[in-house]
Amino acid sequence: MENNKIKNKIASTVEYYNKNADHFMNETVAVNFTEIQKMFLNLLPHGGRILDFGCGSGRDALEFLKRGYQVDATDGSTEMCKLATEYTGIPVRQMLFQELSEIEKYDGIWACASILHLPKNELKNVLDKMKTALSKSGIIYTSFKYGTFEGERNGRYFTDFTEESFEKFAKPIKGLQIKKMWITGDVRVGREKEKWLNIIMQKQTIS
Repeated sequence: MENNKIKNKIASTVEYYNKNADHFMNETVAVNFTEIQKMFLNLLPHGGRILDFGCGSGRDALEFLKRGYQVDATDGSTEMCKLATEYTGIPVRQMLFQELSEIEKYDGIWACASILHLPKNELKNVLDKMKTALSKSGIIYTSFKYGTFEGERNGRYFTDFTEESFEKFAKPIKGLQIKKMWITGDVRVGREKEKWLNIIMQKQTIS
């Protein structure tokens, strides 16, 4: 029963993006995210392989491509994949987060405002899969809405975090170390008061 509930939560979120793909594209594609993109890229080998995990419009994937990196991009929404494929010029694969199965393939995984749509028990499993998909000392960037809410908000499922709650949540995940956490305002016009928790993690060798 619980599994069905989780599947329904995820399916309804994906369906939201299918129905609102054009609106979401227009709202996010031109947003300036340069500072955090550079911070992430500075931790990777130049020309390394990046997974844009839940790429949305493809804004960040295209920027990484322009800077000379090898990029794979995925999204759970079929409609977002179509728009992002057209925008980036690379095939964007329709895939749920839980379907990630690569092993030691990526130098970095970029999960900007994407895995926040997972319930906590699913999120833990997906972070394990992300860790497995990273090469040695690989980097994850991810972001969550700042707060303590978990549940449906405006047709989508969200798991919010504070620094303290994420640190506690991530502690049992062996082989991933939090390197940096910081708070920013929303970069979209008119939403500057909304706060985001940004997180950089690194894969660690477990002895």
